[in-house]
Amino acid sequence: MAPCARCGEHVDERFRFCPWCAARQRSKIVEFFSPHPRDAGKALRVSRYLTDDPHVRFSVWDETGVAEGAVSLTQQEAARLARFLRPVRPPVSLRAVARQAVGRRRPRRPTRTA
Repeated sequence: MAPCARCGEHVDERFRFCPWCAARQRSKIVEFFSPHPRDAGKALRVSRYLTDDPHVRFSVWDETGVAEGAVSLTQQEAARLARFLRPVRPPVSLRAVARQAVGRRRPRRPTRTA
C-alpha cells in the first residue's frame, strides 16, 4: 500500500483513485488486447494517459515483450476510433420496418352501440 499524494492515507495499489479524497493515483490506464489468430505471438497495448496532455497510445508488442511500433491519438481521434469500432448493424429493409410497425398496432376495441 502506498500513501496518497494528496491526503497521505494508505491506498491499495489496485485503486485508480484514493477512496478517502478521490485523488487520481495513476497517470495512465493500460489494457492489453489479444490478436486475431493470423497475428499470433503479438499483442496490442492501449494506454490512456490522464496527464495535462491527455492522449491514447497504441503499441504492438511481439512475443518477446518488445514494442514493434507505437502511435498516439488525441482524445478526439480516440473517440472517432471508438465510433468506428462500434458493431455494424445490417441494413434494414423497408418491408421489415413495415412488418414491425404493423405488429405493434393495438387491436381495435369493439364500439358500443346502444
